[in-house]
Amino acid sequence: MNMVAFQSLPSGSGAARRLAARLGLPCHEIGLHHFPDAELRVTVGPAAATTILHASLDQPNEKLIALLFAAEALQRNGAKRLVLVAPYLCYMRQDIAFHAGEAVSQHAIGRLLATNFDRIITVDAHLHRTPDIASVFPGIEAENLSAMPAMADALAEAGIDPATIVIGPDVESEPWVRDLAGRLGLQHTVARKTRRSDRSVDIAFADPGLLAGRPALLVDDIVSSGGTLTVAAKALKAIGAASVDAVVTHALFPPEMTARLADAGIRSIRSTDGVPHPTNAIALDTILAAALTRELTAADPLEKTP
Repeated sequence: MNMVAFQSLPSGSGAARRLAARLGLPCHEIGLHHFPDAELRVTVGPAAATTILHASLDQPNEKLIALLFAAEALQRNGAKRLVLVAPYLCYMRQDIAFHAGEAVSQHAIGRLLATNFDRIITVDAHLHRTPDIASVFPGIEAENLSAMPAMADALAEAGIDPATIVIGPDVESEPWVRDLAGRLGLQHTVARKTRRSDRSVDIAFADPGLLAGRPALLVDDIVSSGGTLTVAAKALKAIGAASVDAVVTHALFPPEMTARLADAGIRSIRSTDGVPHPTNAIALDTILAAALTRELTAADPLEKTP
């Protein structure tokens, strides 16, 4: 049996192939067959002592079932260690019950994945009230990587005006906005956001004078409805920002919404390839490969000394 194998669900195969190539591994695409009643048949490739599964978990419901079936097949066929690389990790938003009777999806999905995998690697998970990723996945290894190094490298390579202000849409974004600005040698600030509903927010800036006449770079971890970016861009244009661009880790919004974001004043929007999207311009394979290096050099789990 090979020591390490790399397999992926079909929807993220482009990014998966790039990551596998960086690791020097062949990438096997897991086969999914839909029966007439919508049930799935899942077919995996040959198992290895350590098997890496790549699956970005946007549009997650069917993917979660496919992962469970893949884990069962791989373990039954000899895999001793399963590593899940999920650049986007689903169901993290609901980390408490906001109203009586609501399920806490973060807890449920955390336990489900922790039962089937030995290590989970993700990027910029939505952990606003959760102290760290280890709290989500009890009893296994888990890492929540930052996309900021990859973003900074891509922006620096493309060229960025040194007068640019890096802007976060809310207080929760301050750590990654500060990190990105520091890597690029730029100033940064954070807006005050008041959320009125899933699709309605208000944005205000503490120091509008800092932004007038200067390029603005909006940074966010997840964009799903686009409401926050739209309101922020309009507010920035209203106070005289010279231009507005945006970079996001996970682009979950429909591709046709790009035109609406442009109408709001956003000159360009670039996302990482953590979720397949037409705005993908920032590859995550470097940071993911660095996190996976020890999987390639570790001994067969069966041969580890106690």
